[in-house]
Amino acid sequence: MDETTRPIKAGQTMHIGDLAEATGLSQRTIRHYDEVGLLPATTRSEGGFRIYTDSDLQRMLVIRSMKPLGFSLEEMGELLDTVDALADDTNNPEARARLEGFIAHANAKLDKLALNLSRAEAFIQDLQAK
Repeated sequence: MDETTRPIKAGQTMHIGDLAEATGLSQRTIRHYDEVGLLPATTRSEGGFRIYTDSDLQRMLVIRSMKPLGFSLEEMGELLDTVDALADDTNNPEARARLEGFIAHANAKLDKLALNLSRAEAFIQDLQAK
């Protein structure tokens, strides 16, 4: 967890506002991820409100981590499916290979972000030197 998340107790459930607060994401973003199937609410209250669990929070944190790396919604879904497959069977060779591919892809995206950050820092230094 980082400074934009707050822990929840094991077994505790949350409504969407609690999940938004715990992740630092907006309720609108969480609803969007629900609508596209990345984070369907575990259950709903009698009044129809979404109810989320700690495993939903962990899933949302994975999604949130992929976002700055520029993964598409489809790629996010594929990675989540891969993680779910490995949770069911840690020796699943196909899922393990897919995970390795995602790791390589994430590292390539990270390298590109690092290069862009370095260029931005150099640009700011150039401006400050004028």
